[in-house]
Amino acid sequence: MSDSDRWLLPEGIEEVLPGQAERLESLRRRLLDLFQCWGYELVVPPLIEYLESLLTGSGNDLGLQTFKLIDQLSGRMMGVRADMTPQVARIEANHLQRQEPVRLCYMGTVLRTDSDGFASSRSPMQLGAELYGHAGVEADVEVLCLMLEMLDSVGLSDVHLDIGHVGIYRGLARSARLTAAQESEFFDLLQRKARPEIETYLGALDIDAELRGMLAAIATLNGGSEVLDIAAEVLRSAGQEVLDALANLRQIADAAAQRLPDTPLYYDLAELRGYHYKTGVVFAAFVPGCGQEVARGGRYDDIGAVFGRARPATGFGADLKLLMRLSGKEHEDLPSGVFAPAEDDQMLLQLIAALRRQGERVVQALPGQRGGAVAMGCDRQLNQVDGEWRVETVR
Repeated sequence: MSDSDRWLLPEGIEEVLPGQAERLESLRRRLLDLFQCWGYELVVPPLIEYLESLLTGSGNDLGLQTFKLIDQLSGRMMGVRADMTPQVARIEANHLQRQEPVRLCYMGTVLRTDSDGFASSRSPMQLGAELYGHAGVEADVEVLCLMLEMLDSVGLSDVHLDIGHVGIYRGLARSARLTAAQESEFFDLLQRKARPEIETYLGALDIDAELRGMLAAIATLNGGSEVLDIAAEVLRSAGQEVLDALANLRQIADAAAQRLPDTPLYYDLAELRGYHYKTGVVFAAFVPGCGQEVARGGRYDDIGAVFGRARPATGFGADLKLLMRLSGKEHEDLPSGVFAPAEDDQMLLQLIAALRRQGERVVQALPGQRGGAVAMGCDRQLNQVDGEWRVETVR
């Protein structure tokens, strides 16, 4: 490697520079304070865990995204977290042991072997909120509303919600007795909404014609609230599992429309993000000008079963760095500050200490340094006038 290439970082890995880091930290504090106002308690899971714990429950889907290494102390395989959701579920199941609903929030860097979406980072700063212990639609609507308030707090407008329910597809797949391989292949076709391929694929399967039609219809059932009425008609002869899932989706839709009257709600029965571990409603938020979701979540009941405690669960997550970039505040000026001269005058030092206790940013010059107040990001400076130190605006 040449000297000129030594500064390069791996693809999808980025550093956060001064200014950006300050804005990122300010946003982190604001959002965690918001979560706390809703009753969500902060937890801090470890960066690395044994694979047996990290890749259980929802983590099974993360095997290819997880960097793996051998623990030199125990000889066991370990993984760097690629998603904090399984870790938070482990904490709730193993350490809290509460009978009442539990609300937890988290924030930390995760590392992935590949990017999760177009032009996305391999080291996002994941933040999110999880609600355990309540199976009702009220819990789903709560986390949905909290997610929207988070995006509003960031300054994102024109948010568009995409809502689906994995129980509808899962119930139809079971009724059709699709093998695991067939279910996976058809799932990929649905994600691409490749209707001609879907028709061809289903035509080659030995399943009932009516059931084949319902499976094909999933790719077309997307739009406003009228889609739920159309789905009720198209899927009227589906099994009880499908009908229950559709009824659950309608309940959530009605409650969400009442709580979020100004937010466009879009329903898509082929919306199956996290299909392999989600158990109910799934949702994602989009904003104009961004080719990927800015936040996503859903219900994943019994995620704690592998840790010895199966409980209803619902929640959402987002990338803090993406939210900062989309907030439109990435290029704001740094906060103001006070520049102090490089002197050992006791009155000066006492005033500097007093200003810092008041929350002021005070930068004291070093002897012989280049650059003054403006170069150091300060809009004021300490000048001695008639034997007294005063804070004056930089001219």
